[in-house]
Amino acid sequence: MDNNIPHHFIGYWGYGAQSELEALLTSVEIHATTPRNQLENCFRPIWNVAYVGLGKNSLPLQNQIAAISASGIFTAPDAWVNLQANNCLILGREPFGKVPLYWTQQEQVIWFASQLQLILQILKQPEVSIPGLYGYSCFSYVPTPLTPVTQVFAVPAGTELVWHNEQSSVLPKPQSRKIHSWGEASEQLTDEAAVTQLQTLLQDSIQQQIADLKDEPVGVFLSGGLDSSVVAALLVQAEVKVRAYTLDFGSVGLPEYPYAEQVAQFLKIPLVKVEVTPRSIKNALIPTVRSLDMPFGDGVSVPLYLLAQRASQETQVIFNGEGGDQLFGGWTNKPLIAAGVYQGELKEENFIQQYLRTFHRLWGYEAEVFQPEIYAQIKNLHPQDWLLEALDPTLCKYLLHRLRRASLMLKGAQNIHPRATSLGFAHGLLVRSPFCYLPLAEWTFSLSGELCLQGACEKYILKRAVENWLPPEIVWRQKRGMGVPLTLWCLNELWHQVGIWLNPGILSAENRFSPHIAAQIVEGKLGGAIQGRRIGEILWLLIMWQLWRSYVLGEEVGKKSWDHPFWLPSWLWKNYRIICN
Repeated sequence: MDNNIPHHFIGYWGYGAQSELEALLTSVEIHATTPRNQLENCFRPIWNVAYVGLGKNSLPLQNQIAAISASGIFTAPDAWVNLQANNCLILGREPFGKVPLYWTQQEQVIWFASQLQLILQILKQPEVSIPGLYGYSCFSYVPTPLTPVTQVFAVPAGTELVWHNEQSSVLPKPQSRKIHSWGEASEQLTDEAAVTQLQTLLQDSIQQQIADLKDEPVGVFLSGGLDSSVVAALLVQAEVKVRAYTLDFGSVGLPEYPYAEQVAQFLKIPLVKVEVTPRSIKNALIPTVRSLDMPFGDGVSVPLYLLAQRASQETQVIFNGEGGDQLFGGWTNKPLIAAGVYQGELKEENFIQQYLRTFHRLWGYEAEVFQPEIYAQIKNLHPQDWLLEALDPTLCKYLLHRLRRASLMLKGAQNIHPRATSLGFAHGLLVRSPFCYLPLAEWTFSLSGELCLQGACEKYILKRAVENWLPPEIVWRQKRGMGVPLTLWCLNELWHQVGIWLNPGILSAENRFSPHIAAQIVEGKLGGAIQGRRIGEILWLLIMWQLWRSYVLGEEVGKKSWDHPFWLPSWLWKNYRIICN
């Protein structure tokens, strides 16, 4: 395990002056380089790779010049760079999207890296991508192949990009090829013999992910929800030494700690409680933004950073339950399943718009959210286009499989999994997600809808498979999202900070978001759907972007203004609002 400490890589391939490319590569802060091809020839691309991180890189597989694995198991890397016959360059990622891979073209050279911040170091003047910014405002992540930086692109999950060496000093455009596509099986399982099959697949997944472990303890992020509890139970069954870590938001929000405690007691494993307060959130916010690398607007990111930070004090390997919702048609699909009853009366365009609304972000508020110059640039962009491939109806006849495919490709591969890896890597943790097991995931596309969603009970087949592994009140309780009390924090303890992070003077100088958008949101003037917990979610989306563009992209920040309500004590502002109303 000692040689599998997380690392990143950056490299180049193409036609250029070797000395200049080497100088640029070595200007990136590196701990180890692995020069391979140093032959300069105008008709033969040159290349090199530098590894950046805490430990040694593993030996690449055949034809690979770089690879990275979230789990530290390199027999099946999550992102890779290959050189094949005739010096053909291939950038690839596995279908769950656990590790990102970025690229940009500088003159006749392709630069590639597993971290955006490494690419930024070789760009002369990085600029914000307006389509990337707009996508972020719609989804809380930037949809691939876009990134938030102009002319920097992300390789989509389950895809390889190929540059052919055409014996010319001019680079060709990359060819994209799918190496895996989610789609339903021709025959659908309908009987509960599937329960035993599922149990075997879950156990196989765990065995694969513990094969390299010796006697060292591992950690598991335990929310007390079904998915993380199943992973903890599987580890205990496999006789792995395991310690659980859970978040505690105190008396606010939706308390998950009592459920995690119940699971830990049932499995007889130690449980470490990580308290999350507005002060700890504030202190960890900038380190989280830097660790994430890309802007991610979900409020759970900073609490998960704190959880990973605590776990890293005692273990190098962390397990999580991410991916269970995507595999088994979790609770977020319920509204669309209900709407599917009327599917025959809806046009396809309307269905895609319904799916877009499930993100609950800023789509539909563009005229109020963006300044006129930005709004003019995005008016002809259609965020539905970023959903079309994932929602392709030709690959899934049944609505539930179609939604599951979309969830795997969008919310999973572009948000949940890369975010989990980045937060783990920031603390030297190898991240293992047992639900990201390809045989298991492909098998779930053979399940009938009734085995996934039976009446009001979601994940029915998973619950049946694990009902003897966990307390019944854990298995059969209704799913709830993680209760991060963002609105409560933003309207109270973090009130003054909101005025700093989303200051009108800074926003005006940046010339992207409306200068007074924060005040509009807290006063309920932005839109009727942005109320209650949505207030905190949207504020957080904007805050994470502002900190990303300052602390990762490195943009200058304008002068602050006092033209906002956040300089008042929050209680005084609330009383003023009551009097005005």
